Amino acid sequence: MTKVIIAGAAGRMGKRIGYMVTQNSALQLVGGFEQANSPAVGKDIGEIGGYGPIGAFIAPDLPSIIDQCDVLIDFTFHTATMQFAKIAAEHKKAMVIGTTGLSKEDLAELKELGKDIPIVQSPNMAVGVNVLFKLTQKVASILGDDYDIEIVEAHHRMKKDAPSGTALKLGEMAAHGVGRDLQKVGVFERNGIIGERTKDEIGIQTIRGGDIVGEHTVYFAGPGERIELIHRAHSRDNFARGATVAAAWIAGKPNGLYTMFDVLGLADL
Repeated sequence: MTKVIIAGAAGRMGKRIGYMVTQNSALQLVGGFEQANSPAVGKDIGEIGGYGPIGAFIAPDLPSIIDQCDVLIDFTFHTATMQFAKIAAEHKKAMVIGTTGLSKEDLAELKELGKDIPIVQSPNMAVGVNVLFKLTQKVASILGDDYDIEIVEAHHRMKKDAPSGTALKLGEMAAHGVGRDLQKVGVFERNGIIGERTKDEIGIQTIRGGDIVGEHTVYFAGPGERIELIHRAHSRDNFARGATVAAAWIAGKPNGLYTMFDVLGLADL
């Protein structure tokens, strides 16, 4: 059985990941960690998560608990994630990363760390979203340059990064489908007299409000018609469940940087 610890175990996502780990027969939840000043430190992770005591506790930092696990699951903040990844590499522990807001430099560093440990990294671990990634690329490649591509994402008011990592990934998949570079054609804000839309641009727009878990819509707007691909998350459990699938999959894999496409068998589709 694969032993798991959770970064940010007392947070919104950490609690749901903890619960989902306990529901996966291939995994054992052995603890988690928070910042040293968190009131959750020292308490049973199951009690904090709302699913009942399990005899595993929340530590004040990663180094004090990492040797207990086989896999670390992290959905925290990009700067913290990079520090955790270095510690995981030092201790030769596999890692599942669902944190968003990672830069190109961060991803390059994770690829280097992947030479020492197996890592699954994805901006969104929900099964349905990863299918949407593939569909977006495929539809873009079929429709080609005759259809304008726009992406709109909506999340709760507490989300700190924008656009979401999922929206950026959708933009990348669409760009790949039509042979463009999102870094060159992405448009992330429109205001004022901006002129006509250019043929190659891919728009990615952001909504923040209330308690929206996550919604992503990809528009393919062509002459006389429009195709929309939509994913709506009704619960964080979708992301948490995907993380547990990744944790069970990554255990024992060769070192390297993997994605959810690898986990779900979508890499070659």
